[in-house]
Amino acid sequence: MERKEFKKSPLYQSKKNIIAGRNPVIEALRAGQLIDKVLLFTNATGEGIFEIRNLAKEKNVPVQHVPNEKLNSLTNVQHQGVVAFKSSVVYQDLQQVVDWVNEKGETPLFVMLDGVTDVRNIGGIARSAVCCGAQAIIIPDKGVGALNEEAVKSSAGALELIQVCRVNSLLKAIDTLHLNGIKVFTSEAQAPKKLFELSFTEPCCIIMGDEGKGIQTYMNKAADDHFSIPMKGAFDSFNVSVATGIILYEAMKQRIIS
Repeated sequence: MERKEFKKSPLYQSKKNIIAGRNPVIEALRAGQLIDKVLLFTNATGEGIFEIRNLAKEKNVPVQHVPNEKLNSLTNVQHQGVVAFKSSVVYQDLQQVVDWVNEKGETPLFVMLDGVTDVRNIGGIARSAVCCGAQAIIIPDKGVGALNEEAVKSSAGALELIQVCRVNSLLKAIDTLHLNGIKVFTSEAQAPKKLFELSFTEPCCIIMGDEGKGIQTYMNKAADDHFSIPMKGAFDSFNVSVATGIILYEAMKQRIIS
């Protein structure tokens, strides 16, 4: 999609990945610019707010309500209670991606991110995913790092080569995967089954969680199987990006051998 540039007044000069102010955000949404999410002051009312909500809903752009202090920390310009983050990625529908992969005669290998907020980690995960033959990354519309230019740069361009599906519920996304015969696996430090003992030759999706909090409990319960990554050294755990690379490499190895 071709991006349209708008001439902004000095009042609305924004950081590289931010659009600040009601009119600039409305213009960006109307023009179909790639928007990752919109932040609204919790008590925002008045001109433009209703239209921003409607346009965001129409364009499937998440809207989050935040304190004014949060908006002030993002930009030093007159934001009028509205800030939008630009996205460098076109989001795809999960079911359509599943159908596309099956039509190509490939076995689905997806990665789902649960609470991974560091864009450098997301970029590294995308890079490993492309290198190892994964077809898609699934992310929630909230609680994940913005897929902006920094994320694309960290991925060495891989985020532009892989399908990215943004969903409003990871649990519903798991249901969609199950309905399509795709198993869901999670990595747990204490899981008795080792990574290499799991079969990645079947259609599957690997859930990777935040390094601090890990995968949410209800997500773990919805998974079909759990595994651990063997470690030689007595250390806490791998970085999430490194761990994903190890898992995806094992999946690629199994699929090549089979």
